[in-house]
Amino acid sequence: MVLGINDPQIWLAYLACVFSALGCMVYGLLNWREKKGEQAVKSTTQKQVTQDQ
Repeated sequence: MVLGINDPQIWLAYLACVFSALGCMVYGLLNWREKKGEQAVKSTTQKQVTQDQ
């Protein structure tokens, strides 16, 4: 019994949450300055604006 939790499945759920959060942070740090997706969004937004005018 560690920290009052007897069931190993509960520990697996906690570990999965922690590792998924760490994975999201690593992914965010690696792709922080990536501009590929940002340019695609801007170009489609500009097309919509020009079509509305």
